[in-house]
Amino acid sequence: MLENYFLRPATVDRVRASWLAPQIEGYVEWMNAHGYRDGTVLRQVPVLCQFGDFAAQNGARAVASAVVHVGAFCLRRVTQFSPTKSPEIQQSRLKFFRGPIQQVLRLALEGHAKKVRRPKPFPFQAEASGFLSYLQEERGLRPRTISIYAHHLGWFDKYLKQVGVRAIGEIFPALVSSFLVDRAPVLGEETRRDFCAQLRVFLRFCYRERIIHENLSATIEMPQIYRLARLPRSITWDEVRRVLERVDRRTACGRRDYALLLMLVTYGFRARHTSALQLTTPGGKRRGVSPHVFRHYLPFRTMSGN
Repeated sequence: MLENYFLRPATVDRVRASWLAPQIEGYVEWMNAHGYRDGTVLRQVPVLCQFGDFAAQNGARAVASAVVHVGAFCLRRVTQFSPTKSPEIQQSRLKFFRGPIQQVLRLALEGHAKKVRRPKPFPFQAEASGFLSYLQEERGLRPRTISIYAHHLGWFDKYLKQVGVRAIGEIFPALVSSFLVDRAPVLGEETRRDFCAQLRVFLRFCYRERIIHENLSATIEMPQIYRLARLPRSITWDEVRRVLERVDRRTACGRRDYALLLMLVTYGFRARHTSALQLTTPGGKRRGVSPHVFRHYLPFRTMSGN
């Protein structure tokens, strides 16, 4: 099965040289049977081999004795490759390393790779019991979208408990604002927008059902995401210099390209402007910008250094 993912025989030999090789091959077969992507297999197998080496260096020779080394290995990997990252990123890296290792060990010891988890109850079911049916029936949301609602509202529920609020009716505008300020920095732009929209839907439902006595959804401002906002406004002069240096000005096409690039960067021309350029020859005729024009046009020959 390893040959289906790793093309180099030397790579397959390195994997099979590990004392954990039978368990790794069994795990690869399990991932293949459950439809995991090839990229996932290629990322996780090296981690498992590294864990096998780490466990062997610390005296482990059996799967049962390797379990105690999982935490130390994951912590060492995170501190080696992302020591200056934020706690959230480090926690994500810990899950990345810990996940496949725990699956391999669980598959070897218990016969199944995934831990059976009980579904978590939907947040605020005790006080806003109709919100789940509202999402399913009135809004007609898909199960995947409802699970995202549950995930985001779980953050809100956890925050309320941390600050000592035990009932939805005790929520006030400043509390909602402080929660958003606390949570927003760790979220991406799209996630922050979706989270604010879902929290507004929940608070509007609570007001409609008279669970709260004030429409707190109006206190939440929706983050604005502008189209093409992530595109860079310009390139640096260092990047401009590197682009110009790649042009071969020994040819007519190169001299033309160099001149057009200088016009773009100097005068801010657009592509349609440069493509519409025409040059007037000594005889009074206008000709389009083409390589054979630059071959005989003195200013551009001087600019190219020839």
